[in-house]
Amino acid sequence: MALWAGRFSKEIDAGVNAFNSSIAFDARMYRHDIQGSIAHAAMLGDCGIISKEDSKTIIEGLTAILADLDSGKLEFDPNAEDIHMFVEAELTKRYGDVGKRLHTSRSRNDQVALDLRLYLRDEIQEIRGLVEKLCAVLVKLAEQHTETVLPGYTHLQRAQPITFAHHILTYAFMLKRDFERIADAKKRMLSQCPIGSCALAGTTYDTDRYFEAEHLGFTGISLNSIDGVSDRDFCLELLSAFSILMMHLSRFSEEIILWSSWEFKFIELDDSFTTGSSIMPQKKNPDIAELVRGKTGRVYGDLMAMLTVLKGLPLAYNKDMQEDKESIFDAVDTVKQCLEVFPPMISGMKVLKDNMLAAAQKGFINATDLADYLTKKGIPFRTAYKISGQAVAYCIDNGLILETVPLDVYKSFCPDIDDDVYSAIDLLTCVRARVSAGGTGKDSVEKQIKIVSDFLSK
Repeated sequence: MALWAGRFSKEIDAGVNAFNSSIAFDARMYRHDIQGSIAHAAMLGDCGIISKEDSKTIIEGLTAILADLDSGKLEFDPNAEDIHMFVEAELTKRYGDVGKRLHTSRSRNDQVALDLRLYLRDEIQEIRGLVEKLCAVLVKLAEQHTETVLPGYTHLQRAQPITFAHHILTYAFMLKRDFERIADAKKRMLSQCPIGSCALAGTTYDTDRYFEAEHLGFTGISLNSIDGVSDRDFCLELLSAFSILMMHLSRFSEEIILWSSWEFKFIELDDSFTTGSSIMPQKKNPDIAELVRGKTGRVYGDLMAMLTVLKGLPLAYNKDMQEDKESIFDAVDTVKQCLEVFPPMISGMKVLKDNMLAAAQKGFINATDLADYLTKKGIPFRTAYKISGQAVAYCIDNGLILETVPLDVYKSFCPDIDDDVYSAIDLLTCVRARVSAGGTGKDSVEKQIKIVSDFLSK
């Protein structure tokens, strides 16, 4: 019989019990549920709400249950309503009336709000470590390619020359912001310990909520008991941060997919991170990058699902809120999976520098630099812009690149052009000349590498 069954004259219908139960997915929080219960039992004993002896017995019992679950000696009861009732029922089974004292001055409403925060705290720590690992891989790759030239794009059209290091570091800075967003969400989440809010109105017992908060690693308590049990902002904030993180991984995946195609051929993925075709033996498909791109939509869905569940709920707790866990659990699992496969995929890929350089040359992406060369000789920029455009048109008509246009042809466009033009429009020169902060010049890129490296070291 359920622990809450005193008011009821019938056993719950088996089908209803299966529909109502959450043990199948919230069992993953068993360590956090027991951790919270140990702190609660300690507080009850410290405040004299239960005897010190009973408090000690409960703590020892919970510790034993945790050990048995960790070892596999104790298995979850699939018929239990949730992880909270399972642990309490097992404690009562072992210790009788003493076990029944654990739930004094708390409710499952504040208990689950606590457990979820404790669970997410641990998962956040792991996810942040995975973000750091990917950042470190990107920094290492950038260090190897500070003078590897490729075309930078706007509108997916070749635009200006950049270095591969500069491009890759873009994702490192995105991930740095992701790390900081997740850290901020964690800070807010741990500023409000909900335990002691009880069902919604607090309790008649003179509890010490700050005692529990401190013992569980929180920096404060929820200051309104209704808010304590009905708030899931911390889940929404994390899901939002996870969605932005996945968006960044998806954009990176899209470029990996493009770069590994025959149309680009800027990189070649390691065989261990690709798959073949069942009928086309020549195929080498970037399935891992495609899956990350696809799973991004899944995390977006988790965010939208939770927003939709919460949007019309009256205060305080409603059973709808049981739907919070599967969304946040799925997002956590998905983000971790994607972050785990990304670093080795990047580390193992081969950068095809010659193809990148050839693409940069054929895209006339040094046309702006030709115009800048002319303006430095005193020619107005708009005139220089037109001359540069004429040179590009000549190249297209004659199958040339700007670096191979004969000097006499250049002089026919503008007599002020001398043979120093070839040095000015050399792609590596163009890249090195971009000395502004944050730009693609080598000194600037090395500063960017240091910024990310310092962040990782801290």
